[in-house]
Amino acid sequence: MTNLAGQKVVLIGGSAGIGFETARLARAEGAEIVLTGRSPDKLEKAAAELGGHSTAAFDASDASAVKQFFGTLPGTIDHVLVTAGGPHYGPLLEMSAEEVRTAVSDHIVVSLEIARHAAPKMRPGGTILLMGGTGGRRVGHGLGIVSAATAALPPFTAALALELAPVRVNLIAAGFVDTPLSAKLLGDKLEDRRAELRDRLPIGRVVGPADVAALAVHLMTNTALTGATYDIDGGQQFVF
Repeated sequence: MTNLAGQKVVLIGGSAGIGFETARLARAEGAEIVLTGRSPDKLEKAAAELGGHSTAAFDASDASAVKQFFGTLPGTIDHVLVTAGGPHYGPLLEMSAEEVRTAVSDHIVVSLEIARHAAPKMRPGGTILLMGGTGGRRVGHGLGIVSAATAALPPFTAALALELAPVRVNLIAAGFVDTPLSAKLLGDKLEDRRAELRDRLPIGRVVGPADVAALAVHLMTNTALTGATYDIDGGQQFVF
């Protein structure tokens, strides 16, 4: 295992939350950082906070934009973290056929396109890190198609790891993480959710972006790890 000195880390969705905290930690380890996201303003602010790094504004769900980004990115890449995108919730019978297709395939298609265009520029032993979750593993009312989409990610990750070797591919499965996105989704229910988690989680506190960032950097530096799923939810899946 080594640190990230002299390595290039690309954060797809790096202007806030988990992506930004991973960028901060990777930077502290000596990495060169490339931040991407949809908002140029947010990227500029994030880059300034990190001390000035390369940024690129594009929609990760746009395959042509992804291809152009990686095609014009200079030099080689060591690691890519994909935090763009998220789960789709809603009762199954209220979803249209197109909504179901999107919910099941969206994250996988985005990840595949990123991997397809990043891998040729990556050094052997580098890693592509995908984001999944533990909350969707249980089937329940209100989750809709999330459980099926969640179940598809680990075998997808393993298959991609075999095809892209010696580039490594791993999946981070998080529970609730206290990010700006979580705050936006929960609104005035955020404090109640935090209190509930502090009371019920075995770790006695809420998981934050820095916790996930620490795992991401470990997966980047430990070159024996590939094709696997790593849970980080503070024990949430066992008590809820």
